[in-house]
Amino acid sequence: MDSVEKIIQQMLRNPQGVRFADLRKVCDHHFGDGREKSGHIIYKTPWRGDPRINIQNDKGKAKAYQVRQVLKAIARLEL
Repeated sequence: MDSVEKIIQQMLRNPQGVRFADLRKVCDHHFGDGREKSGHIIYKTPWRGDPRINIQNDKGKAKAYQVRQVLKAIARLEL
């Protein structure tokens, strides 16, 4: 298994080529356990506004726009 930091580096280089399991591992690490609903996994974030990260499995891959959203949320979380 890859470490979370290695997965994030891969996400930054190629958002289209990220495995869903890897994206879920990163989200679990940064946002805690998500809740599953209708094939989506939803994570809460600590800030106001739209406090959710929503990811879904697309034949074993993560959707690129969701990978970018997760990266943006992690950057905001680390501020």
